Order: sequence, then C-alpha cells, then structure tokens
Amino acid sequence: MSFQNPVFIPGPTNMPEVLRKAIDMPTIDHRSPLFGKILHPALEGVKQVLKSKTAKVFVFPSTGTGGWETALSNTLSAGDKVLAARNGMFSQRWIDMCQRHGLNVQVVETPWGAGLPADRYEEILTADKAHEIKVVLATHNETATGVRSNIAAVRRALDAAKHPAMLFVDGVSSIGSMDFRMDEWGVDVAVTGSQKGFMLPAGLAIVGFSPKAMAAIETATLPRTFFDVRDMGKGYANNAYPYTPAVGLLNGLKLSTEMLLDEGLENVFARHNRIANGVRAAVGAWGMDLCAQSPDVYSDTVSAIRTPEGFNATSIVNRAADAYGVAFGVGLGEVAGKVFRIGHLGSLTDVMTLSGLATVEMVMADLGLNIKLGSGVAAAQEVYRTTALQTAKAA
Repeated sequence: MSFQNPVFIPGPTNMPEVLRKAIDMPTIDHRSPLFGKILHPALEGVKQVLKSKTAKVFVFPSTGTGGWETALSNTLSAGDKVLAARNGMFSQRWIDMCQRHGLNVQVVETPWGAGLPADRYEEILTADKAHEIKVVLATHNETATGVRSNIAAVRRALDAAKHPAMLFVDGVSSIGSMDFRMDEWGVDVAVTGSQKGFMLPAGLAIVGFSPKAMAAIETATLPRTFFDVRDMGKGYANNAYPYTPAVGLLNGLKLSTEMLLDEGLENVFARHNRIANGVRAAVGAWGMDLCAQSPDVYSDTVSAIRTPEGFNATSIVNRAADAYGVAFGVGLGEVAGKVFRIGHLGSLTDVMTLSGLATVEMVMADLGLNIKLGSGVAAAQEVYRTTALQTAKAA
C-alpha cells in the first residue's frame, strides 16, 4: 500500500492536510478555559451539520459503535421492545448490540440491496396498540451494500401510526456527506463518527439527542458509565470531560465542521452526488450492476459493485492493494466475495475519483475480466465535464 495514493474505502476517508495538522497539537490542560474554546465550537458545528436547533450533541472517545451504545444505554431499560430492519451488515450489528443489552428486538428481514421498508414499519407500529415498541432503529446509509434509505419516510410511518416510539438513526456513513435533517425528520438520536464525512481519523463517537431522547434518560435503567450523557453534560458545563478527552481529535472536529459549513452543506452534498454519479456511470460502462436494487436507494458515499457470477470480487481488492498500492473495500456478510466497494466520501474530488476508477480497470483487466481500459473512466469524465460546464455557464 502506498501513502501517496488516495484511499477508496468507505472509511476512514482521506484526510485533508489541514485537518491532519489540526489534530497534531501540543498538550493542553483539558480542564482549562482553553479546552472550552475547542470543545464548544466543535459541538455547535456538529449541531449545524445535523441541521438541528434543539439537539444536545455529545462526543465520546470511541467510534460509531460506541455511538450506538450511547443511544441505547441512555434511553432504554432491559426488556424494552425495539423495531429494526436487517438489510445489511451494519443494521445487523446494531440489532446484535440490542440483543446483547437484553432488549426485545422485532426484526424485519429485508433483502441486502433494498432500503428500509417504511410501509412495513407503519403496519407494525399501527398494530402495536399498547405502544410496547419504544424505539425504531434506522440505518440511513448501509455501508455494506451502498444503500441509502428514506428516513423521512420512516418518520412518516411513525406519524401515520400515531406511535410515540423514538427514532434512532445510524448516520455514520451519511452525516457530513449526504443531506441529513435531524429536526425536520424527527430524529431522536443521530449517531455518527469522526472517520467518514468529518474527514478525521477514527476515534470519536458523535451523537445528537433530541429533547424527547433527553427526557427518556430519566427513566432508562440500562447500565451506563463511560457513555453516560448526564456525566458528559455536566463536564461540558465546566469546559471539561468526566474523563480525559481526545483533545487533538476534538480540535480537528472543530476545524472539520468549519470547513463543511464554509463549503456550504448543500455544496458538500452536491459534490458527493456528482462524484457518485460518475462512479455509477463507470459501473454501467463496465456492464456491471450495483448491489443497491434501484436508483432511489443509491448511496452517494459508497458503491457496492457486483462482479460476474463465479468471480471472487475480493480478488479485485487484493490485486489493487498488492500491484498498485490502492485500497478499495471488500464485500461483507451476505455479499462477501460477490461485491467490491468504492468509497467516494469525505475529502474527495472528481480527479481523485478518476484515478480510482482507472485503477479498478487495470485490476479487472489483469484478472481477466472483459473490460475495455478507459471505458469507465470515459463515462465518469463525461459526467464530470458536463457538470463542470453547467456550473461554469451558471456562474
């Protein structure tokens, strides 16, 4: 693997040099007012990225998985009922965590490649007359399959059923890269991490709690210590943490949110959509299909690409790493060996993406697939050139 080449895994993502320098800082007193000047702007920046005016933001030294646990342990009690669909590796892992915490999970089995079944959610919630379901889990972007689900539709299902359950959303590979509207969609807990849209190393679990979720904390009885948001909130009030914080990463998060907001969130989302459209054009030119079943669920941050029947897709990832020093993502779970993944999120440009597509073409040719060198690159170039020309005319 080469340090000079960009990575095309779904995370951790490429890191801008300015962010790498921001996390490389001298030691400071993390209980001093100076730390508060890093902490509070970072929290406020995340709140703006979530598009929320009411959320309480908490940042733990952890990963998105720790964010899942924060959501569950602070709001639920053993035996509480949770509704979730299993449509990929990461929805499955959140379900598994619920079960390990002694929660009663009603699982809606959903094909890998499909989005969340909001209509089925509505049926189940409507039938739950006693309101036993306390939380609905939703994976906004299933990183294993390259599927984006409609969170607004899930909220409409809750509202149509007149059900009081809270809505928890895994936005680990969407927040900061694709449109996320915490307040508008009625999300009660939003979970993400530092290593994807925020363009930082792994190490921070980032969660936003709605007022409803904050109220649920008072009656929840699941054990929590490290992930107790009450302790964290008390620390924040004194420019501190209840334990030692990851100061450098928080300094990076402060700058990362500034960069996203300076670019303009809508411009960030448009950039990701444009880059993804180029990747999808390349996949079509190769005569291949995405794991995502239809355009309405295509992800703008990761594409899982199906290879021909009988071909081991993992060999593409291995060959790219060994021969060309470039990293792509392997298939996971039910699609292991059937897909390879191109991550196109975070700090990425059209030009960087073209280099990744060119590498994939060389690898596939090396492995004997019927690929014309340059075909996918040309298809993506047409997308990027057309967009650039339209932008220039509009200016």
